[in-house]
Amino acid sequence: MIDNTTHSNPHSQQDALPSCFSGCQPAALILDNVAWSPYKDKPLLAPIRLTVNAGEFVAVVGPNGSGKTSLLRCLYRVNKPTAGQVLMDGKNIWALSARQCAQRIATVLQDTGAEFGLSVFEMIEIGLTPKSTNWKRTDEDVDVINDVLTLLDVSHLVNRSFSSLSGGERQRVMIARALVQNPDILILDEPTNHLDIRHQLEVLELLATLPCTIIVSLHDLSLASAYADRVLVMKEGQMQDYSTPKSAFTQEQIRQVFDVETVIDEHPITQRPRFSFYLNNKQLNKKHLNAKQLDKKQD
Repeated sequence: MIDNTTHSNPHSQQDALPSCFSGCQPAALILDNVAWSPYKDKPLLAPIRLTVNAGEFVAVVGPNGSGKTSLLRCLYRVNKPTAGQVLMDGKNIWALSARQCAQRIATVLQDTGAEFGLSVFEMIEIGLTPKSTNWKRTDEDVDVINDVLTLLDVSHLVNRSFSSLSGGERQRVMIARALVQNPDILILDEPTNHLDIRHQLEVLELLATLPCTIIVSLHDLSLASAYADRVLVMKEGQMQDYSTPKSAFTQEQIRQVFDVETVIDEHPITQRPRFSFYLNNKQLNKKHLNAKQLDKKQD
């Protein structure tokens, strides 16, 4: 089921934007039959056709190995599609230079990578690089960094070594670095990993207020349901659905994609779908029986 209409985000607030987003021009993305694989004879991503409208909040969900990260890597110009193209405001991102893309697209990845002994301030400062003409930082640059430090609740870590931080603290610093970049499109790969419940909600609440286009992969369907305008459901490298949370998150589809049963009700605050998951005992018994039969054959 494909739904390409625009949906307003109930969390969006335009009255408290961070200063770094004053010149944001949210971009639209079109995936024109995008497919990708590192192998010649084994596609990992089947052709995907969809449109992300400027300013939308799109969540990408699916079980492990469904192709979420591979797809996101196509969107921020790391995986070059083996077929189709990714268009940003009508332009193929592979026709742009890496710097031109970095001036409009920021990313937050699962792997924070090497930090080369940098402090938290220095790590966040890297976000200014794509749009900088020199290494000299202005007072305005420092103000932007301080604003974002406050937004992500990491001001108290500013002089700490990045390598000394916990996983959750590192994640918030990497999100801060992306925000300093002042992106028109922000792509995040499981940004709530390592975060406690409060910081998960605070980060997603902040993302929902930003004017840029947001594309984020999430494991938590309840968070995707609460904050996304639309969700892209993936399984085994194929798009299963692209629609509103209410349309995409049905009991049947959750069973088909995630192999679990679900009780769905309405969240009393957000009025979005809310889920309680459980395993089907018949399915479990069948799996155990199949596993025992396989063991006997191998013996």
